[in-house]
Amino acid sequence: MILKYSTIKSLTLFTSIVVIMACSSDEKQTVTTMNNLVFQDEFNDDGAPNSANWSYNIGTGSNGWGNNELQYYTDRPENVVVEDGMLKITARRELYMGSNYTSARILTKGKVEQKYGRIEARIKLPLGRGLWPAFWMLGANSDTVSWPQCGEIDIMEYLGNNPTTVLGTVHGPGYSAGESISKSYTLPNSRFDTDFHIFGIEWGEDYINYYIDDKLYNQITPEDVPGEWVFDQPFYIILNMAVGGNLPGSPNTETAFPQTMLVDYIRIYQ
Repeated sequence: MILKYSTIKSLTLFTSIVVIMACSSDEKQTVTTMNNLVFQDEFNDDGAPNSANWSYNIGTGSNGWGNNELQYYTDRPENVVVEDGMLKITARRELYMGSNYTSARILTKGKVEQKYGRIEARIKLPLGRGLWPAFWMLGANSDTVSWPQCGEIDIMEYLGNNPTTVLGTVHGPGYSAGESISKSYTLPNSRFDTDFHIFGIEWGEDYINYYIDDKLYNQITPEDVPGEWVFDQPFYIILNMAVGGNLPGSPNTETAFPQTMLVDYIRIYQ
């Protein structure tokens, strides 16, 4: 079923139809500080990602995971490995199983699922047109209800040709794909490909707050969505790096390979 729900990865996410939230960092917002650590993966043990936490999506999915993406996802160490104290997801230009690129997509489905809390990761992103890394979540009921009823929380999505900007987005019934609720954040004096940054949400019963490096840049509440609020159940985490697709377009001659997304840690607080 995951192939079906992968169509969420923005068939038209960043089109002009997207609803951009008007909330600014200067407005008063509900801010909580959740500091009771209930899960962490610090990626300190070399080798494959911890199988108690992570499994893999393998292959090309349905129609390039629903987005005409170009990569074949594998579980090979060439594409996903823990070493040097971090998780490395690497996209490569190579002919493999009929695809011209390989990469990886890992998920905590059925292993680590969370309802409410602060979910964050410290990540350094790659650079280059056609690269599409993401840190996101799907409702744990995604095998029993169709997307977007299961809900999707995109904590961070990034296009490799725009190294100063990321987006945070929610999808649900009545506000999915090109009608999702989204807002971008642009670094004032830095880039996401030159240093690590912390991407996170603090998620409560009636709000999802989006943070970059502890700076609150957006809040989404039930009043902000034009359909059912489905963010009241456990969700699981996904980390992946797509290559090509409807949103980023294909790599060009200036896109160097291999390209790696580095994840220093993932932590969940209540």
